[in-house]
Amino acid sequence: MRMSRMLMPTLKEVPSDAEITSHQLMLRAGMIRKMASGIYNQLPMGIRVFRKVEDIIREEMNAKGAQEISCALLVPAELWQESGRWDVMGPEMFRLKDRNGRDYCLGPTHEETFTHIVRNEITSYKQLPLNLYQIETKFRDERRPRFGVMRTRNFTMKDAYSFDADQEGLDKSYDDMFDAYTRIFARCELDNSPVQADSGAMGGSASAEFMVKSEVGEDEIVFCSGCDYAANIEKATSVNHEASTEEMKEMSEIETPNVHTIEELQDFFKMDAGQFAKTLIYYADGKTVAVVIRGDRDVNETKVANAIGGAVEFELASEDTIKAVTGAEVGFAGPIGIKADYLFIDQEVVDQRNVIVGANKTGYHIQNANFGRDFEGQVGDFRNVQEGDKCPKCGQPLEIMRGVEVGHIFKLGTKYSESMGATFLDQNGKSQPIIMGCYGIGVERTVAAVIEQHHDENGIIWPLAIAPYHVVVVPVNVKKEEHLENAEKIYKELEAAGVEVLLDDRNERAGFKFKDSDLLGIPMRITVGKDIVDGKVEFKLRKEADKEIISVDEVLDRVKAEFAKNNVKLG
Repeated sequence: MRMSRMLMPTLKEVPSDAEITSHQLMLRAGMIRKMASGIYNQLPMGIRVFRKVEDIIREEMNAKGAQEISCALLVPAELWQESGRWDVMGPEMFRLKDRNGRDYCLGPTHEETFTHIVRNEITSYKQLPLNLYQIETKFRDERRPRFGVMRTRNFTMKDAYSFDADQEGLDKSYDDMFDAYTRIFARCELDNSPVQADSGAMGGSASAEFMVKSEVGEDEIVFCSGCDYAANIEKATSVNHEASTEEMKEMSEIETPNVHTIEELQDFFKMDAGQFAKTLIYYADGKTVAVVIRGDRDVNETKVANAIGGAVEFELASEDTIKAVTGAEVGFAGPIGIKADYLFIDQEVVDQRNVIVGANKTGYHIQNANFGRDFEGQVGDFRNVQEGDKCPKCGQPLEIMRGVEVGHIFKLGTKYSESMGATFLDQNGKSQPIIMGCYGIGVERTVAAVIEQHHDENGIIWPLAIAPYHVVVVPVNVKKEEHLENAEKIYKELEAAGVEVLLDDRNERAGFKFKDSDLLGIPMRITVGKDIVDGKVEFKLRKEADKEIISVDEVLDRVKAEFAKNNVKLG
């Protein structure tokens, strides 16, 4: 491709509304352009990279026996109502009506659609296992689109769904997809970590996220310093502190005027935050939920929501609701006599002795309260893991970092097949629900994550496998016949060999062209300049500072060597 004919609107300045490196460089390299909040158009340079990632995904999915289909993006409400998710998805789902008043949505995900297809086509165990996938646009009405293509309202996702006759089959399908994902991200040269994750609204018994460590990541990831344990903060657990052996003391009510927060209680009682148990009140689908955790801990709202079976609405209760549940002003809630619909007690509070809790009475707290003797509730793990907690696997300290999710795999089980009637006849002629798995990869998000890991102060440094072009040929001065003619010759030779090559035939200064080449991240640059009189050109790798002077006859072999070194197929 000749750059003089390309739509390649590179920018020299960083756009003011671009918050993170990948967003800045995608805009500056002319890959995308914003049309509205969370909505981007993809330009030629962007399309080429996105398609290459899609091709890698296809190759690895096909290698595992998965078959590609294409589902309609417009989905009738009836399918979502069958699964029970029409309401669960909440306001993020784009909903619309046709001219006859029928409800539809723009698919944010396609479990229902794939289940619908399979239930109409699969009748016998002889037709299983089956893995179907698509690479299609998804739509989600994000409350706060941000970070360029990291969080948008429309995006490309590879979603796959496995259908098996038994749990053993699901386990194999899940492991196959885990292996495929590992290969996909390795081919994209994306350093990532698979971590345990919460299944959320997708449902299912187990799931793993493929996370990329990033300071701008929206997720917090817990890693063990001593073993391979890793989990999203929503799922992560830690070893409980040892149960206290202290004797229970007599409970007493203490007047604590204008003392509401843990910090104020610490000052008032001259005690550490860990000696208090705080009670937080939530509102969930019309029910009130009280959660009691140690004073130095934070509530894990995902764990709480899961404990009540999931909730469409889940938020901290209003002041009026807190007063109704506790009979007191905000800041004095406690587990003794509280009138919440649910009362959850974190295991650490159960293991404590003689804690201080709110008295459900304005201006008062209770000293020496003990679980079992003075209050009860549903016991479980309802807290967030903190830095330095002990790993549940090996006991070593845990670390917390931010990360970006690029892929997610789920063991769905029979959540959708049972609700939607996707069954098969087993070897005994008995009807059984199909056992399902779900596997997603965000295409644009993966590309953005690659940029976050592969860039420098001059621009993107693309891995060869997903670069928009492999080589750029730069004649220093297009007005000099020997420069342009030899550049054309090299360009045509590389193109004929299957190399994706750019010819920078623009009438611009060499420095201007070099800056664009670095910004675009083209892996190899061949410069035709003063050395051409000796039959030589300059060869430079984008990821290295050094340059080589090689003969024109060596160019193709030198390029091929880079393909071999990077294990990338040419042509």
